[in-house]
Amino acid sequence: MDEERRDRTSPWYPEFVASGMPSPATRIAIYNARKSLLRAVATVEFVKGIFVLLIGVCAILLVRKDAWVMAESLLALFHISTDRHVAQLFLDFADNLTDTRLWAAARLAFVYSALRFAEGYGLWNQRIWAEWIAFGSGTLLLPLEVRELMRGITLIRSVVFAVNIGIVLYMFFLLRDGRRERRQRRLAEAESSDQRGN
Repeated sequence: MDEERRDRTSPWYPEFVASGMPSPATRIAIYNARKSLLRAVATVEFVKGIFVLLIGVCAILLVRKDAWVMAESLLALFHISTDRHVAQLFLDFADNLTDTRLWAAARLAFVYSALRFAEGYGLWNQRIWAEWIAFGSGTLLLPLEVRELMRGITLIRSVVFAVNIGIVLYMFFLLRDGRRERRQRRLAEAESSDQRGN
């Protein structure tokens, strides 16, 4: 037992092993894995931003046009009968669109896409503020996604819910680990400054 303790305090025993910290190679592997996952999440957020930006552009293109005629043309293009219930809902929605609603939808889409682009940029560059935005916005969307799942479980709703909950949980663990690492770094700096002072 004493030999083991003496070995751990010898100058040849690596400090990271004695302190219980992972080895530098393990820390590099963890860093690379985190970076890859963050970049995957950033890509998802960037794609969301592009999709919503396109919706905003489409809303602007519909201003001062007869949306009902365009909706009917779109249904004809995809060979969807206007007698179907879904087609009737789509046509009713198009008939109720006004220029004011289209401009409001476009503004909302542009703000939302700007938020997604900022979040994607921040996550790609591993910024803590972007992790907080991803955690907060993902958490805010969870009740809406649960409500949609309660209305009916579909493959798309299930995949969107699973991806969002995965992102929220991953951001939670990143934020928690980052806080723990910063606390350990402050303690180590305080200890080293105390040792220098003595």
